[in-house]
Amino acid sequence: MQNILVVEDDRALNQLMCAYLSDNGYKPTACYDGEEAYITLSGGKFDLVISDVMMPKMDGFELVRRIRFTNNAIPILFLTAKDDKPSQLLGYKIGVDDYLVKPFDMDVLMLRVAAILRRSKIEEDSELCVGNLVMNRQEHTAYVDGEELKLTVREFDLLFKFLSYPKRTFTRAQLMDEFWDFDSSAMSRTVDVYLARLRDKTSVCDGFEIVTVHGLGYKAVLK
Repeated sequence: MQNILVVEDDRALNQLMCAYLSDNGYKPTACYDGEEAYITLSGGKFDLVISDVMMPKMDGFELVRRIRFTNNAIPILFLTAKDDKPSQLLGYKIGVDDYLVKPFDMDVLMLRVAAILRRSKIEEDSELCVGNLVMNRQEHTAYVDGEELKLTVREFDLLFKFLSYPKRTFTRAQLMDEFWDFDSSAMSRTVDVYLARLRDKTSVCDGFEIVTVHGLGYKAVLK
């Protein structure tokens, strides 16, 4: 059973979400502010965080910043009445995986939760298949229509990351942090060069494309 942390200061909405999650086979844990959620996360293992943005004590943005400081893997879904673009861009920049704008239908929430957890599961698996591309993380190999796709270790890791989280936008800063390990010689231009090279090498792949999110970074879009 997958554990989901529900962070929402509206108690009625929180209880409703937890009830729906339970009915759909998940194990929800309710928190009512960011501070309580951060403490709860520190003491347990969760597969997904569903968080409101505007909350007392600690808002959703600060909660995500703190989570991402120590955990870059756990998926996070924001629930917010803020449907303006700047708020969404800020959320994606600090590491949110997806947005759902209030008011929302509970069945839509369940579909979104299932999709996010499915994408997260791909990252845990050793083999990934997208269209005519097959990647094996343990062997560090990639094949297109049975022919080996020659990738450097960093190119392979970048591509596997993008395809593990299709539609998720990764900022240049996030990519530098994870794949260049704070190398002072690595600049954002380095990321652009690598992505241009990766796009060229994967032009023979028919199941996805890597697109630029202007002013933010990159993401993989499935065809």
